[in-house]
Amino acid sequence: MAEYLLDTNHLSPLVTLEHPLRIKILAALQTDATFSIAVPSLAEFLLGMSLIPRATQNKREWQYLENYFNYRSLDKDDAKQAAELSLSLRKQGWQLAMLDSFIAVVALRYDLILLTTDKDFRAVPNLRYENWRI
Repeated sequence: MAEYLLDTNHLSPLVTLEHPLRIKILAALQTDATFSIAVPSLAEFLLGMSLIPRATQNKREWQYLENYFNYRSLDKDDAKQAAELSLSLRKQGWQLAMLDSFIAVVALRYDLILLTTDKDFRAVPNLRYENWRI
């Protein structure tokens, strides 16, 4: 069974009815795939979809979809690991935003495949990731 974590750039298209990524994820949900969302990504997504002209339609679509996903909260240990990850990567010349560090830590903790377009995640040791938007 494939288990995925959605980065915000893979979460945002889900509220667009005919978007190819929405269609692909809805089809995968009909198989044995599961999808999770880290709570910080959810907050970023909810803000972003509320700021554009189709906010009302986006919210309606999200209400339809939101129960299909698992939600991953963060705790004190995740905060420590995210800070350590960001620091370690900076020492190697990589800049990973704190939000992305949290996302990476969640993916690693739960052994999830991160769905993202963000190439900064390449530097995270042991992180499995895919880009479904190509």
